[in-house]
Amino acid sequence: MLEAMLRDHNDARREVGTPDLVLDDDLIQQAQAYAEELAASGRFEHSPANSRQGQGENLWAGTANRFTFEQMAGAWIDEKQYYVHGAFPYVSSTGRWQDVGHYTQIIWRNTAKLGCGLATGNGRDVLVCRYAPQGNVVGQYAY
Repeated sequence: MLEAMLRDHNDARREVGTPDLVLDDDLIQQAQAYAEELAASGRFEHSPANSRQGQGENLWAGTANRFTFEQMAGAWIDEKQYYVHGAFPYVSSTGRWQDVGHYTQIIWRNTAKLGCGLATGNGRDVLVCRYAPQGNVVGQYAY
């Protein structure tokens, strides 16, 4: 799973000319722990910002054992169809940065490290990816 996530993230980054991400053990452990927490509780919400200072976070959930890792990452990367190159948060053709926020985190130039975790519970798979340094910084461009 980690290699598939890293590959798909870096493919998207290469399309816009941002440097490859590297896997980070601490981010992997934190993402896995949070994925397990969400899967067990049935909740689906971002972790509190103060619990992941300096880190961005993407979340995905779907029916258990129905999606490939490529489909999971692809759901985020497909947001590029709405991406407009502007200073954050003015980055979406829809007028809502939330419609491209997963994608912009993936391609954010200053982000260097990635860690993902996957857990199953309550009939669904939950994917959490953490990024450091975080992207989606107000007033900055993704690349």
